[in-house]
Amino acid sequence: MDAQLKRGLTEACVLALLSAGDSYGYKLARDTKALIPLSESTLYPVLKRLQEAGSVDTYSVEHGGRLRRYYRVTPSGRRQMSAFLKEWEALNKVYTYIKQMHASHQGEEA
Repeated sequence: MDAQLKRGLTEACVLALLSAGDSYGYKLARDTKALIPLSESTLYPVLKRLQEAGSVDTYSVEHGGRLRRYYRVTPSGRRQMSAFLKEWEALNKVYTYIKQMHASHQGEEA
């Protein structure tokens, strides 16, 4: 998968997960495993970019005697997700067209 595409999909997946509720890094990495396997070393730079862009913010909660950093989606992050969905709806139309054209011309090549 193209690196830029994966980056955008990763950010959208993280924002979608955070839309369901605040979470912390390890849990986010575990929850994305089925869609896009992410190590924590890959996830934290994504979270940092999202935080710097104002798409997520953080707070800390004590857990087991240590502070755990939680992430939550911001209104800006929700707008980013909406823009992502609109963009992918348009891309899906192009994909569907290309797929149909390819399928209809498969018989001509035989």
